[in-house]
Amino acid sequence: MTDEQSTLLELLDDLRIAMFTTVDIDGTITSRPMARQQVEPSADMWFITARDSRQVAHITARPHVGITFSSPSTWVSLNGTATVVDDRAKLEELWNTFAEAWMPEGPDDPNVVLIRVDLQGGEYWDTPGGRVASLISLAKAKITGNAYDGADNERVDL
Repeated sequence: MTDEQSTLLELLDDLRIAMFTTVDIDGTITSRPMARQQVEPSADMWFITARDSRQVAHITARPHVGITFSSPSTWVSLNGTATVVDDRAKLEELWNTFAEAWMPEGPDDPNVVLIRVDLQGGEYWDTPGGRVASLISLAKAKITGNAYDGADNERVDL
């Protein structure tokens, strides 16, 4: 694993809620917030959803998806291929109270399924030092006339 791949996966540790983007049958791009359940070292990402949801219908028709995360100092954009997975053992392993808030009948509900995204690549922007470092870099850019250089940015193949 490269340093950039490691950095990307480490940045995801603190980022739980994603904007999960699919493409509808008619080509309309649709995003919705979803909580990621797990990121595996193999770059598989897991989500819990309802079988009768729009995202499942979109994935069935067009499995390529985009996933974005952000925090005050970090932004991550990922792309991959999504698959609807009906695996009760994996669902029970990933089940948590957050999922139960959306699906109160629990992991035994036949309408609950998993989405596995096999990540293919992404890009990240990270501002080490957070807001203070960003403000200093912005001020420095303004004073010197040089471009802003306060963030790390890398494109990564997974």
